[in-house]
Parts: sequence; structure tokens; C-alpha cells
Amino acid sequence: MESIIAMTDRSTLKDIAQKAGVGVATVDRVLNGRAPVKAATATRVLEAAEALNYHAHRLMRRRIEEMAPAKTLGFILQKRGKWFYQSLADNLRKAAADLREIRSSVEIDFVESLSPDDLAGALADMRERADAVAVVAVDHPKVAVAATQSAEADVPVFALLSQLDTPDLAGFVGIDGRKAGRTAGWAMTRFARGGGEVGILIGSHRYRTQEDRESGFRSYLREYAADIRLRDSVVYMDDTVLAYEAAAEMLSATPGLSGIYHCGGGVEGVVRALEEAGRGADIFYICHEKSPFAVDGLLSGTVDLVIANPIEAIARTVVGSMAQVLTGKQPDAMESVIPFELVTAENI
Repeated sequence: MESIIAMTDRSTLKDIAQKAGVGVATVDRVLNGRAPVKAATATRVLEAAEALNYHAHRLMRRRIEEMAPAKTLGFILQKRGKWFYQSLADNLRKAAADLREIRSSVEIDFVESLSPDDLAGALADMRERADAVAVVAVDHPKVAVAATQSAEADVPVFALLSQLDTPDLAGFVGIDGRKAGRTAGWAMTRFARGGGEVGILIGSHRYRTQEDRESGFRSYLREYAADIRLRDSVVYMDDTVLAYEAAAEMLSATPGLSGIYHCGGGVEGVVRALEEAGRGADIFYICHEKSPFAVDGLLSGTVDLVIANPIEAIARTVVGSMAQVLTGKQPDAMESVIPFELVTAENI
């Protein structure tokens, strides 16, 4: 019977109530905006009305949008010119547009430096414009103080991608950096060509996630490949030009180099250095994020393995958690650890 009803345009409020598992009066309240209805219940009623092709389901959607509170979600991301942050920004906007619990508007700021002062200033500015903020930032006392001040101003702050050391966060969304680093270590011990020395490039130790990646990588090699010689890590401030220079110097100074683990961004700089040195085929290169540069490197054979943030899932999770907090609910998890993706030339 239900499938027959779904195929017609003569569905009734009673049909919707039955499919949604609510009373007819609740459906009437959603349709006519007569009294408050919980957001989750209203969403369930709307989904039932749409599934049954109820003639007024568009009006019902407008009523629900009018019932939901208007909130501004603020995001502080890193360098505007980077593919990764542009892709993340696009996915954050899409995820916010799909919210039902709130009527969301989105503010996104990009910070071009790793300066704690700049990041703290961006947080201070954003809390004047947003009801909740998610921030990608280095872990520094000045950033922690700014996050605390935002929380005290009733603007909850979420750490995005990289954890921050402050008890005043509303939550964290990102991958497990240490597990990603140990996975890179596992791959390096099995596939690095001919043993030898392995180098590590890290954007900044102030990025907790990058520090965790480096730590996990070193931990795995200490445990399972003590014969591999690890060079001292090279910090390049998460800058593409500096990544190129660091990789070029590493290749020049270490003829016996067999592998590079790249913990941060700026993959195009390292790919360029490997190709200019003619070492793309004999260096086992592991990097992060499935950018167009990484994909090109995989296809050419210069990049061997990419450990990627699932950008869409991260965006949906942080936006959903922000909406939960702003509607008086506890987030599903204080630390939402999203499984990372492994990408090779065979599964692009």
C-alpha cells in the first residue's frame, strides 16, 4: 500500500504521519508552522512528504527553514592559493547548505602565514562575525588563549585537521596523525628501493597533526626497520618554494637516499625537485593529500603513495558538530577521528 501511495500525488497528512512515525497533528504543525517542532522530527516529516510526493512538500520545506534558527558558521583556513584549502572551503559551503537544524550562512577567512599572532587575530575577528568557529592552526599558547576567549564569549571553537592544546575546545575533527605516520612507516619499510637513508619533510612542528605523523613514522621504523638510517627532519614552514629547496638540498647531500616521507603540504615543490634531479623513479616518495599535483605525480611514477584527508567527510562532520552545539546538543563525539584514505596510481 505504501509503495502505491508513493507513486501518486494524492497523499494525505495521515499517510505522511504513518511513514514518519508521528501523529497527524505533528505533520500539521510542520506544514502550517503552528507550534515548535524538534528539528529532527520536522526533517523526518519532510523526508516522508517528499518520498510520498505530497503536493505541498515544497511549502513544508519553506516552513521548516523558517523554523530553524539562523546561524553563521565561521572557518579559518590556511593559504588561499592552496588547492587543498580551496577544496575544503567548497566542501564546507556545500555541507553547510545541506543543514536542516539551522539556517546557515558561512564566513571563511584564509590566513597566509603560520604566525600565532596572525592566527589569534583571525580568531578574534571571526568571533565577532560567527556563532561558531572551526580553525586550522598551529598549536601555540597565543592561539589557545584566543580559543579560550572565544569560548568565554559563547562562540564555540572546533580544531579542524590539527588538534589544539586547550581544554576550551568544543571538539576536534580530523584524521589520526600518528596512525597515518605509522602507516607511512609500514609502506616505507616494504617498498623503499634498496634500503639506505630516508628523509622527512615537515611543514611545522607546531602543527600537531604533522608532528604526530613524524612521530608515528619514526616510531614504526625504530620498531621494525632499525637498519634504515633516518635523516634529521627538515622544517620548511609549509611553503611550496621552501619545500622544493629543502628536497633539492636533501637529494644533493644524500646520494644514498632511498625514500622521503613528506608530512605537510607543497607536494608540487618536492615533485619538481625529484624530477629535476632525475630521481623520481628510485626514491620512494610518500606525501599527503590527493591534490592535482599529487595525482600527476602518481601517474608519472614520481609519487608512490598518498595518505589523504577525506575532505567531504571532514567537512560534513565539522559542520554537523557545529550545528549540534548551536542547537544546544552535545556533538556526537568530542574528537571525531575520520579514517584516512590511501591512494596509489592504481586507485586514483
